[in-house]
Amino acid sequence: MVKAHPWPGMFNYPLQKGPMTPLRKRLLEDMQLRSLAQGTQDTYVRSVSRLAHYYHKSPDLITEQELRDYVMELNTGKLVKRSTAKLQLCGIKFFFRNTLQRRWPSLALMRSPKGRRLPVVLSPEEVWRILEAVRFPVYRVCLTTIYTCGLRVSEGISLQVRSVDSARMMLRVLGKGSKEREIPLPEKTLLMLRDFWRTHRSAQWLFPARVDHRNYTRHVPVDNVQNAFAKARRQSGVKKPAHVHTLRHSYATHLLEAGVNLRVIQAILGHLSLQTTSVYTHLTPGLIASVSRTINEVVDPR
Repeated sequence: MVKAHPWPGMFNYPLQKGPMTPLRKRLLEDMQLRSLAQGTQDTYVRSVSRLAHYYHKSPDLITEQELRDYVMELNTGKLVKRSTAKLQLCGIKFFFRNTLQRRWPSLALMRSPKGRRLPVVLSPEEVWRILEAVRFPVYRVCLTTIYTCGLRVSEGISLQVRSVDSARMMLRVLGKGSKEREIPLPEKTLLMLRDFWRTHRSAQWLFPARVDHRNYTRHVPVDNVQNAFAKARRQSGVKKPAHVHTLRHSYATHLLEAGVNLRVIQAILGHLSLQTTSVYTHLTPGLIASVSRTINEVVDPR
């Protein structure tokens, strides 16, 4: 009979319903001390939980060799998608290095598979076809704001009334790592937000969830916004495998095609490294066409 470990089912249901063992409590405290974002904390807990389920024992009982074997399996893409393997590995390394204080040489060797797939990008026409197909105003306005301001979905749903600086036409956003940044706010987006706010008049949230009739105590759930986008994409006839984050990729690509400087786009998106933003140079047909014309002029000056 397999002995149950103290982390059963942690990735199958909300974390607050899982058993709060001393080990898990310590991991949560370590992540909070590091000021990791809530989404990152959830991902790290699920990563350790998956590892524990794989060996059917508490993660503090896993040996260095067992961890080596697991990471090798993780990097093959058999356990999770390759795109997820990097986050899984980060969570596991954080747990063993910080919570368990392991000093195993193997931890320094472990790396996720290299290589990066280019993100899906929608044309402006495809973006608006999808947005116009969103049925409920709260999701349509939220998704439109996410696109027109280049936001992450977590940034969009948590926008507050005080986030809007209409005098300066700027939007203040709380991004990853609780870092604030200001983003240019398009005039049409401001007018849309004002019209929508008049329908609920929440004192705090731009996109409130309705609880107990008109008692708006929290913002709309991320799952609702993602499901609304997925349904609208299917109804719009757009065949690309787009999701909410695709709006952010599309926004950045459209800005670059319009001639906006890459460093300006980096600041708007809140990227720490220009290398992260530079992926969009591979996604712009307009930029490629412009470079091709320049090259032709250089090599054939006639």
